[in-house]
Amino acid sequence: MSSVTVYTTTRCPYCVMLKNFLSDQNIPFKEVNVERNPEIMQQLVNTTGQMGVPQTEVNGKWVVGFDPNSIMMALKN
Repeated sequence: MSSVTVYTTTRCPYCVMLKNFLSDQNIPFKEVNVERNPEIMQQLVNTTGQMGVPQTEVNGKWVVGFDPNSIMMALKN
């Protein structure tokens, strides 16, 4: 079973697009809103070196931004 976690903020249009894409593909995911939790945002920056969202962790691999192809590739590996 794949593990997919999407890190988002409230007003991010790409976050909405990504969540819709995952839902359309019937891929279960957990959403973490970093806007409500600055500590998690700092952990994210420390881990990936990126400030922007969405960031998606797929089975321990990171995909930054709205990148459906990379997410599908990470799910296959």
